[in-house]
Amino acid sequence: MPEFKTVISIIAVLLTFIGYIPYVRDTLSGKTTPHVYTWFIWGLVTAIAYGLQVSGGAGVGSWVTLVVVIICFFIFILSLRNGKKDITGSDTLFFILSFVALFLWLIAKQPILSVVLVSAIDMLGFVPTIRKSWNKPFSETLFSYELNTFRHGLSLLALQQYSIVTWLYPLTWTAANGLFSFMLVVRRKQHLN
Repeated sequence: MPEFKTVISIIAVLLTFIGYIPYVRDTLSGKTTPHVYTWFIWGLVTAIAYGLQVSGGAGVGSWVTLVVVIICFFIFILSLRNGKKDITGSDTLFFILSFVALFLWLIAKQPILSVVLVSAIDMLGFVPTIRKSWNKPFSETLFSYELNTFRHGLSLLALQQYSIVTWLYPLTWTAANGLFSFMLVVRRKQHLN
């Protein structure tokens, strides 16, 4: 069975790279404008999620999370030059709340509470991108989020041990990417009409 999970994990890692190639291309061309706060929070918190998954026995199923950490920080660096510069008060509020939740996680040191907080922090980090994309639905690369939905689903299959510590984070991201993709499709249709 571990060979099957390794193959699934490798496929999910490859899909991660494939999914972000258009996103990086669109960011470099100025078509996609990643939100600086979102990508920084995602990079930091995903690194913590990776550590939690490894400590929880996720094994090869955590590889995808590690790759996402690297990509999030790379996109954060790109966003400093090509990203969203219109930062609202609510964006800053969610950024601060993310750090408050991170501080609570550091104090808690409980794996289950930690993964719940990490997942919540990441969702808070998503809010600035959701707000931006609601108003400008073509400012994100839809394909990347659609593929992320599938890839996170695959990463769930690659987990070597199932516990809330290993599956909550990728499950949350499967749902979040799917809902965000749906929102982009709906908002794009509304903007075209």
